[in-house]
Amino acid sequence: MLSRPFSRRHLLGIGAVALGGAALAGCLPSPAPPEADVVVYGATVAGVMAAIQAVRMGRTALILEPGNHIGGMTTGGLGYTDIGAPDSVGGIAAEFYRRIAVRYGATDGSPRYTFEPSVATAVLREMLAEARLTVRTGVRLRTVTRAGGRITSLVAEAGPAYRGRMFIDATYEGDLMAAAGVRWTAGREANSEHGETANGVQLLREVPAKMLVDPYIEPGNAASGLLPGVSATPVAANGSGDELIQAYTFRMCLTQAADRIPLAKPEGYDPATYELLRRYIKNGVSGPFFSTYPVGGGKTDANNLGPYSTDFVGQSNTYPTASWAQRESIVAAHRTYQQGLVWFLANDPRLPAAVRKTAASWGLAADEFTATGGWPPQLYVREARRMRSEYVMTEHDCRGTRTAADPVALASYTMDSHNIQRVVVDGAVYTEGDVLVRTPGPYPVSFRSIVPREAECANLLVPVCLAASHIAYGSIRMEPVFMILGQSAATAAVLAIEAGTAVQRVGYPALRARLTRDGQVLTWPPLPDGDIVVDNAAYTGVTATGDWTDASGTAGYFGADFAHDSGAGGGPDTSFRFTPNLPKAGRWTVYLRWTAAENRARAVPVDIVHSDGTTTRTVDQRASGGTWVPLGTYSFAAGTTGSVLIRTDHTEGYVIADAVRFAPA
Repeated sequence: MLSRPFSRRHLLGIGAVALGGAALAGCLPSPAPPEADVVVYGATVAGVMAAIQAVRMGRTALILEPGNHIGGMTTGGLGYTDIGAPDSVGGIAAEFYRRIAVRYGATDGSPRYTFEPSVATAVLREMLAEARLTVRTGVRLRTVTRAGGRITSLVAEAGPAYRGRMFIDATYEGDLMAAAGVRWTAGREANSEHGETANGVQLLREVPAKMLVDPYIEPGNAASGLLPGVSATPVAANGSGDELIQAYTFRMCLTQAADRIPLAKPEGYDPATYELLRRYIKNGVSGPFFSTYPVGGGKTDANNLGPYSTDFVGQSNTYPTASWAQRESIVAAHRTYQQGLVWFLANDPRLPAAVRKTAASWGLAADEFTATGGWPPQLYVREARRMRSEYVMTEHDCRGTRTAADPVALASYTMDSHNIQRVVVDGAVYTEGDVLVRTPGPYPVSFRSIVPREAECANLLVPVCLAASHIAYGSIRMEPVFMILGQSAATAAVLAIEAGTAVQRVGYPALRARLTRDGQVLTWPPLPDGDIVVDNAAYTGVTATGDWTDASGTAGYFGADFAHDSGAGGGPDTSFRFTPNLPKAGRWTVYLRWTAAENRARAVPVDIVHSDGTTTRTVDQRASGGTWVPLGTYSFAAGTTGSVLIRTDHTEGYVIADAVRFAPA
C-alpha cells in the first residue's frame, strides 16, 4: 500500500470549479509573486490558516490552489461543523469561529460552529484581506525541483515555477507530498498492522430485515447481473486491509424557502442507478434519505444519512491518484449521482407519495453558490493519501492508550469512516465500511505526524494528509483540526527558517511555546489553574437515576459527549448529579454547560448543594449552548460534600446533562 515512484499523471489537484458567490477578496487577478518564504499548496482552510500564520510571524506567504474554490469544505457546504470537543479548538481556528458568531450577532466573544457557506466565505475574505494575502488559483502541480534533500520550487503545468524556503501541502489529496517523493499510503490497513480493532474491512451482519434486499437485476437470478453499485468481489475477512477509499459526497445547502432552486433531473440520469434504494423503500425503509442539519438563515447542511444516501459508495477508489481529467470525471459522476438521487426521491412514481413529497420540499438555496447554480463546488474528499512518517497516529492515540509527547493540535471527534463498498453475502446486499467509535476525549496530534522523515524532505509539512492510519484519520480529518494543524505547520516552518534548519529539527519546546502564545490548545482540559470539572462521562463524581442516553450529535459539549433524558420528563425519578472532590474549603463559582437546540427544555431545575444549604436555579437549555453558564458563587467544604443536581421535574423537551465546573472565587 506504500507509494510507488510518482509519475506526472498523479500530480494534479481537485477539479472544484468555483467559489460559491463572489471571488474572495485577496484572490486577485494579478499574478501572485513567484517566490515566498512559505509556499502553501492547496487553499483549503488549513492552507489559508497556514499562510495567515506565516504572515503574522513576519514572513511572506503564497497560496497556490489547483482549482478555483477557496476554503475547501468549510466554504463548500460543510456548515454544520464536525467538531468533537469545542473547547479543544484554539488559535486562528477559534478566531475564525468567533468571527462567524459576530456575523450572526454575537457580542460575548463565543464561537459559532454552524453557519451558511456565504458567511464562511465572507469571514475568509476578511481574514485574507487583513493579511494582504493573494491566492493564485488554477495552479496545477506538474512536478517539483529539489536540491540537497529539499524542495526548491513547485513547477506548475502552466506559468512560472514557485520558489520557497518552506512548503506546506494543504490539499485534501496530498499531491505535493507525493511529488516530493515522500512515502504515503491509501486505503485501509489491516488491524494487525498497528494493533487496532476498527480498521480494515468492517462488515456488520446484524442489520434490520428490511435492509436485506436481493442484489440481482432480476431478483433471484444471478445470471441477470448485479444491481448498479454492488461489487462482484467477495468481501474479505473483517479486519483485513485493502486499497479501498471511503465514500465521498457533496454537502448540499438545502432550504424549504419559497425561492429555493428545485433540483433538476441531471443529464445522464438513469433510474436504474437507484433500484437498490427503491427495493429498500419497498421493504419499508421510509427515510429520511439525507440529513438536513440547520446552519442558519433557514438553510441546511445536507449530508449522508444511512446506508443508501448521498454518499456515492464504491466510486472514490481511484480518485487519490487520478489525473486531473480523471478527477474531473469522478467529480462529475458524483454530482450526477447525487442530483439524480434527489430527483429520484422527489419524482419517481413508484415511490410512496410521502417520500416524494418530503424530497420535493427541499431545494438549493438561491443565494448560496450562485456561480454554480446553487450546487456546492467542492467535492467532500473525506480521505485520499496519508503520509507515512516517523509517528503514525493510530487508534491507540484516539483511545488515549498512547499519548504523543509533541502535540501540535488536539483532535476529539469519533473515529468515523463512511461506507466503502456494497457486497453480496448470502444472497443479500450488505453495505460495508461504516464505523463510528467514540473517543474518550481530546487527544494530542503529534508534530512528527505532519512532517516527513528528514531524509525524504527537509522543508515540507503536511497538515491535511498527515501520517495516520485509516481509522485514526477518520477522527482527525475534521475542518477545525485541519485549521489548527495548518497554523501549527506554518509556525514550525517559520521557526525552521529562523533557525536555518530542517523543519524536523525545530526544537519542540520552542514550537510549543509559540503555539501556546498564539492561543493553541495543546493540553486537555484547557482550564485555568485550580478549576475543577466534573463531566457526564467521568468514572467518578456522577450519579444518574432514570434513563439517560449518551449523545454527541450537537456541538458544544465538554469532553467526549453529553447525556440527555430523551425528552421524557421523568420527574423526581430521573436526575443527574455531579459531585466534585474539592481540594479545599472556601467559596467556589459554579458553572453549568449544555448543548443548546430548539428541542431542549426551557425551564430545567438545577440544585446547587453547598455548605449553607441548597439553592435552586432554573436554566433555559434552548440557549447559551457550548458555554460555561455561571450559577452563582457559594461556600463549600473540602471533599465531596457539595454537588449539583439536574432534575427533570415538570420539564418539556430534552434535558441535557453535560458538565459542571467549579472555579475558586
